[in-house]
Amino acid sequence: MSAQGGARRAASRVRLMDWDEAEAIATARQLREESGGASLAVVFVSPDWGPHLGDFIEILQIYGHARQVVGCSAGGLIGVGQEDEGASGFSVLFLNLPEEEVRTWVIDEHFQIPRDRPAAGGWLLLGNPLRLNAAALLADLNRIYPGVPVYGGLASGGGDRESLFAFHHGAGMMDSAGVAVHLPGLALRGLVSQGCEPIGEPYTITEVDQEVVLGVGGRRAYDVLVDTYEGLEEEAQQRARGNLMAGLAASEYREDFRRGDFLVRSILGGDPETGGVRIGALPRVGQTLQFQLREKDAADEEMRRMSEGLREGEGVPLALLCFACAGRGQELFGVPNHDAGILEETFGGVPLAGFFCNGEFGPVGGLNFVHAYTAAVAALY
Repeated sequence: MSAQGGARRAASRVRLMDWDEAEAIATARQLREESGGASLAVVFVSPDWGPHLGDFIEILQIYGHARQVVGCSAGGLIGVGQEDEGASGFSVLFLNLPEEEVRTWVIDEHFQIPRDRPAAGGWLLLGNPLRLNAAALLADLNRIYPGVPVYGGLASGGGDRESLFAFHHGAGMMDSAGVAVHLPGLALRGLVSQGCEPIGEPYTITEVDQEVVLGVGGRRAYDVLVDTYEGLEEEAQQRARGNLMAGLAASEYREDFRRGDFLVRSILGGDPETGGVRIGALPRVGQTLQFQLREKDAADEEMRRMSEGLREGEGVPLALLCFACAGRGQELFGVPNHDAGILEETFGGVPLAGFFCNGEFGPVGGLNFVHAYTAAVAALY
């Protein structure tokens, strides 16, 4: 797919195949013809392409005229209207931004967040889950570039070091923590669809011990969780097994909390003796917590509503990048191409690349976070 907006142009492709040099060259040439080359190529490859990564980057640069190339390993590929879980091949987006300065960095032991960049545009971040402390890096970006969105995800594809990697044109497939991109001239908009329905009532957190919520609303958090579960109808209780989450209010300046108003985090365990509930976050006293039910109908409705809202508010973008949790796809929805299909229905054939992640990055309530079970979509305008 290709698109053109003024001097800016974009093109994308998904190729499902084992390593094939001739096909890679042909695809690079097609992308160059449609985009005029690339200031930046964002690429997601299946782990079996790792041994050929140096050759592939060179092909994109020579035959595609891609000046900068970044990417990571992917356990599943996403393109325009399609999601291919566990497939071999690649998904790539070419961005030709001739009037803008696009900068990229390898995140290694020498990396420091640059402080000389304009507080405009946005950031793309791809990381190796075995090496990148994404939460700490996002916290630093939130502090240094307040209000500036960061989208991206953690590499997927396997559980060993050889099948999880990030890469950069200047370093190849390094044993690095990740890559960062700053796009100062583009407006980065987007959505973070967490796909959960609030259940029970919102409570104020009254006691915490690091990641353990001990008290909410003056009651033991574990007791509130049990009561919330038992208050569900029998059918909802069946769906809730393994799908209960904790939602922390993204903003306290609301009287009514609805779906999308929470930063959703996994429940890691509960202790009936201490009354504590351990969650995948560091909650604070005074924060609002409401338990959430992760399920496909809520995820479908939220993805559609957010996509349509983005289209109505911002129009059709130059390109899209989709970072979807590996726990979504057919495992959640029971049908293929769910998220990519909604994006195609909403935005048409806008160039799109993406992958299934081990964790997704995107803003909620004006701050950037690491998410799970989420579709984070960056829309480039």
